[in-house]
Amino acid sequence: MQKDVIVSLRGLTKKYGNLVAVDHLDLDIYRGEVFGLLGPNGAGKTTTILMILGLTEPTEGTVRVAGLDPTRDPLAVKAMVGYLPDNVGFYEDMTGRENLRYTARLNHIPPAEAEKRISALLDTVGLGGVGDRPVREYSRGMRQRLGLADALVKDPRLLILDEPTLGIDPEGVQEVLALIVRLAREEKRTVLISSHLLYQMQEICDRVAIFVRGRLVDPGPVSVQELVASGRSLDHYYREYFQGGDSR
Repeated sequence: MQKDVIVSLRGLTKKYGNLVAVDHLDLDIYRGEVFGLLGPNGAGKTTTILMILGLTEPTEGTVRVAGLDPTRDPLAVKAMVGYLPDNVGFYEDMTGRENLRYTARLNHIPPAEAEKRISALLDTVGLGGVGDRPVREYSRGMRQRLGLADALVKDPRLLILDEPTLGIDPEGVQEVLALIVRLAREEKRTVLISSHLLYQMQEICDRVAIFVRGRLVDPGPVSVQELVASGRSLDHYYREYFQGGDSR
């Protein structure tokens, strides 16, 4: 059965002068899956995300999100995509609930509907009891959970998370990972995660692709289930690439 592609990248390239940040990337992400774009810092992961969001234009190649070009149809793409950046920012003196209300207004969500949605989201991310506290009192893990709620306010079809567990304590990491899985499985959302933490992503992703210096490591996207069944881990997969002598 043919799978439904929600994100399609073909020959995607981004250059900054002589620096090639993303180098002719071909990639499909299927509806309803948790996909991990993994690799070291500086690999080009965030640049790829920004092109998917339409926040920066490709030098070459194409991006399609549910068939739409983010450069030509930026508002339509933004309406269906929720984004959690690696360093999410909030208004410190406003409460978590007030920050979500602000996002709801920006997305033209009617006030009555927004209030119901915000209350439900605060409960979903485990902040129901602290939603009326100022964000300046939130820990890093609480801010990340609020960031997930913020990305979900518009009820997106695609959720993009850039280093969602960075700087969180081990207990908070497990809570965030479990929440991501629940959002994907129970709410049938497509989730794209960018991370350099291979072992965490192996726990929750359906497929992964190792990304190094702007290019995917051969053989490209792999099923985590098949990888584990073969007796290999993502760390082994990553090391095999470098031991193979490819210096990219």
